Amino acid sequence: MIARYSRPEMSLIWSDRHRYQVWLKVELEVCRELFRQKKIQRKDWLQLEKGVSALLKKGGVDPRRVDHFEAITRHDVIAFTTAVAEQIGPVSRYIHYGLTSSDVVDTSLSLMMIEAGEVLKKDIQDLLKALKRRADEFKTLPTIGRSHGIFAEPTSFGLKFLGWYCEWQRNLSRLQMALENIRFGKLSGAVGVNAHWSPEFETRVLKSLGLKREPVSTQVIPRDRHAEFLSVLALCGSSMERMAVEFRHLQRSEVGEVLENFKKGQKGSSAMPHKRNPISSENLSGCARLLRSYAQAAYENIPLWHERDISHSSVERVALPDATILLDYALSRMSTLVELLIVRKENVQANLEKAETIVFSGHFLLALVEMGVTREDAYSWVQECALASLEGSGAFVELLLKHEKIRAHLQPKRIRELGSIKHQLRHVSEIYKRAYSEFK
Repeated sequence: MIARYSRPEMSLIWSDRHRYQVWLKVELEVCRELFRQKKIQRKDWLQLEKGVSALLKKGGVDPRRVDHFEAITRHDVIAFTTAVAEQIGPVSRYIHYGLTSSDVVDTSLSLMMIEAGEVLKKDIQDLLKALKRRADEFKTLPTIGRSHGIFAEPTSFGLKFLGWYCEWQRNLSRLQMALENIRFGKLSGAVGVNAHWSPEFETRVLKSLGLKREPVSTQVIPRDRHAEFLSVLALCGSSMERMAVEFRHLQRSEVGEVLENFKKGQKGSSAMPHKRNPISSENLSGCARLLRSYAQAAYENIPLWHERDISHSSVERVALPDATILLDYALSRMSTLVELLIVRKENVQANLEKAETIVFSGHFLLALVEMGVTREDAYSWVQECALASLEGSGAFVELLLKHEKIRAHLQPKRIRELGSIKHQLRHVSEIYKRAYSEFK
């Protein structure tokens, strides 16, 4: 991922140096179990452990040395083991004992994905805090709801944020589940039949790394696990775009209900000094497109040939770092956007007033039905008043009060009650209470 969209903590996870450190830790745990099984003599094990521990303490093998050997061998894992041997000496012969490359690469990849996932979990938790704060802040602020981009019925401005809060709670649960489903490693050899040691040996090593044993592996861990992980990241992207699209719409000149934070010295346009564009929201829509594309690539990685091929490798070298780094960046940017979003309450109120009371038409339709009027007649009477109001013949509620057939079934007090914001939003507090109780 380009530096513009990279944050240090996540980027470090996918650095070559860190990747080789994780590979070396996996190799060391295999050797530790080999020593327990008496396949490595004590004096060799002590020398090996001391050498590897010292190497890890100073940051692991130098990626430049791995690159040097890979240019010769054309094989990344052999280049890695050669670079390790250069540092450790003769006892390095036990490094990679009984393993195939994917044993180390796939097991390490699971560990790195879990690391990345933990960072993303913290990012989502930060966003949840911001969403909850704004949901509570605007709980009692009435706004006009829209469907198809057209005025619908009034709602609470805070419900926008509460809905997103619930959605991101689901995303957090999905991410936690995906991380559990990627918490698997394999050390089962070239075609997965444990030719060099038992499944129990494999299980013990993986447990020491915090992983479970892949029940039936080939030469690789099945890629449906990785596809699930990237699918969750794509879902997070789409959830983020749902918010971004709403913010973009609400910032349009014709709507003007919110503004993104605009720092001192910031410029909106190189040609038009008056512009204050929704750049963060638009940026996040673009990030979502990339995240969805990585999920598509992950699906295509699932059908590998026979016990394995390496068509998935090039995809994952790009997709997994890029997707996690990009989502980390995007979540941070969205949290800041939500925290600093300016809500122009006066414009929210003005747009609500512009909608007038015709947006309560559904209440009158149902009230007449409850009083025994056929739905067809009730709809026709209410629509007659609504269209007359739109054409400038008077306020909607006043036209209802004057309509003889409607007045024959609804008292004036009831008509005014049904045409009020208080009646429309009377259940909002209960919605909040029930939503929060879901995620205690």
